[in-house]
Amino acid sequence: MKTPNFSITGFVKILYLFFLFIGFSACSQYQNVRIPLANSGYTYSGCEPSIDIHPTNNNYLAVGSILDGYHYSKDGGLNWTSKQLKSSFGVYGDPVLKFNSKGNLFYFHLASYNKTSHLDRIVCQKAEVFDEKFNNGTAPRPNGTKVQDKHWMVIDPETDVIYMTWTQFDAYDSSDPKDSSIIVFSKSLDDGETWTTPSRISRYGGDCLDGDNTVEGAMPALGENGEIYVAWSGPKGLMINVSKDQGETWLKEEKFLFDHEGGWNIEVDDFFRCNGLPVFLSDHNKSSPHYGKLYLNWTIQNMKTGQTSVVFSSSSDNGKSWSIPTTVHKQSDNYNHFLTWFTVDPSNGNIHFVYYRKGVDSKPTDVVWAQSMDGGNSFKEQVISEKPFEPNPLVFFGDYLNIAARDNVVRPVWPRMDKGHISLWTAIIDLK
Repeated sequence: MKTPNFSITGFVKILYLFFLFIGFSACSQYQNVRIPLANSGYTYSGCEPSIDIHPTNNNYLAVGSILDGYHYSKDGGLNWTSKQLKSSFGVYGDPVLKFNSKGNLFYFHLASYNKTSHLDRIVCQKAEVFDEKFNNGTAPRPNGTKVQDKHWMVIDPETDVIYMTWTQFDAYDSSDPKDSSIIVFSKSLDDGETWTTPSRISRYGGDCLDGDNTVEGAMPALGENGEIYVAWSGPKGLMINVSKDQGETWLKEEKFLFDHEGGWNIEVDDFFRCNGLPVFLSDHNKSSPHYGKLYLNWTIQNMKTGQTSVVFSSSSDNGKSWSIPTTVHKQSDNYNHFLTWFTVDPSNGNIHFVYYRKGVDSKPTDVVWAQSMDGGNSFKEQVISEKPFEPNPLVFFGDYLNIAARDNVVRPVWPRMDKGHISLWTAIIDLK
């Protein structure tokens, strides 16, 4: 019997431990931080997060989550304070948080106003200092009992005008063919104090069943010559409309962009529901090499295989033509990629994405961050969740993730689930 060479065996063991450490570090390169939930008692608290970074202090972060969670950090996301947002109009989810150039923070959300009807308006609450009290809120004029839902907005960094779009349902979840959904628009010239009367900007409507045949996901983006572009999805696919006079007038008929393969109401095993609605932004930094480019990001589903993919397209000529949609991630038959979101760093034009990646035949789900430093021509992706999680198909898990970036400070935000309980997380990604 040959005597083992313990010096070699020991060296191999050291190498093994070294590479194991390197591998572990590569998977958890960016610290994950848990954001405490607001004490609302809502079962699905922490889902559908929204995040933004203060325009003059990158350590100041603000996050919203359903139904009424408000979370803020003063140290770049290492420590958080959480509380419930209050309004006499009710706070009923779909949070969208945005700072303007003055550092005012706006928290947009759905309403549940007991003096009128459920979901009859989109509420905008403002805090002049992000860690102090929000006002009671204002809203574009309601339209009777019609439901106002799924709002997004953009704030012009030069004028601070707020442009907002959303879906109006004649009657939510109605199967009556006489009921329809449309895309509407309103703006505020005075920091959310007052709003213009909502106007219809989609000629073609959809049904009210909150699915592929509903027009939904309308998101505005700013053009380099003062245009407002709005993109959404619905029964005719991905559509776009344009205003060249700050929303006073629009094209008489929206333009077709792409078929939405699989529709926007996609299905992923082990998730209660998912959506592939478009995220639509522009590079509005005049010093950026990609100034004026329009970016569109959405999820598709192969109807033969059921596989989902995160895709991206851009326009360099004010929306006249668009690049062939390409996947943000590496092509693989082993994974579904879904619930995408992205942002454009206003300091340099770099694009940052966050989405889930889940095995086609397994439950473990990772969070992936992808970036493009060349205007969307190429992408680099990395798993940023320190460990995967397993969703529960019986528990609502929200419709989107979110991410913010400024001066190479990147902060994704996402919910995860452990033993059936939802928690809210961010990752500390500093690229300087």
